[in-house]
Amino acid sequence: MSEVIALSHARDDSMWAVVASFGKNSRVAEIYPTRMAALADRTWREQQVRAYAAFLESGRQALPRYSVVPMRRADLPRSWKPLPALGFLRGQFF
Repeated sequence: MSEVIALSHARDDSMWAVVASFGKNSRVAEIYPTRMAALADRTWREQQVRAYAAFLESGRQALPRYSVVPMRRADLPRSWKPLPALGFLRGQFF
């Protein structure tokens, strides 16, 4: 019985990704095992961006948009690393 459970977990590589979009480009910012955790992270990231909105607009930078999407581990780029919420301020967005 435990072998059946182990096999089903091995095949279940689904997760939830917070995706940052900037114009036509997008990047996986972070991944989570549950949708609720991803939604909480998206909310936090949006709050961080709102806090710096005036600064970004004065520099004529577009604000990133965040969304939550289902994703498989196999779909992550090989060299993927998490994106800090304000990483785009240091030129690390893309």
